[in-house]
Amino acid sequence: MRLSRVLLLVAGICELLLAIPILGGTVVLATGYGALGFMFLLHIVTLVFVIRDRVPMYGPILGIVTSALAWIPFLGWALHLVSGIALVINAFHGQNTINRSSEQRRYY
Repeated sequence: MRLSRVLLLVAGICELLLAIPILGGTVVLATGYGALGFMFLLHIVTLVFVIRDRVPMYGPILGIVTSALAWIPFLGWALHLVSGIALVINAFHGQNTINRSSEQRRYY
């Protein structure tokens, strides 16, 4: 399993945890919005590895936007939910892309 896929899954799970209304809001407020800063950095690191592995990068980009706008109460919840789902889908979609590109290299 590539590091980009692991990072996409970890970021997706973290986003989905932050999308739980009371739990996510409590975590964000208890850390003084530091959780959003951590997620921003995690999405940037994930983006670097996704670009390196030539995997679609819509998940980390959406995560960066979410981290920047999630301080808005109800918008933040919706963005965390959408980002989490997109990151998990991106992780599995990216794996298929990696498998196809490695199969093509073997036959050429």
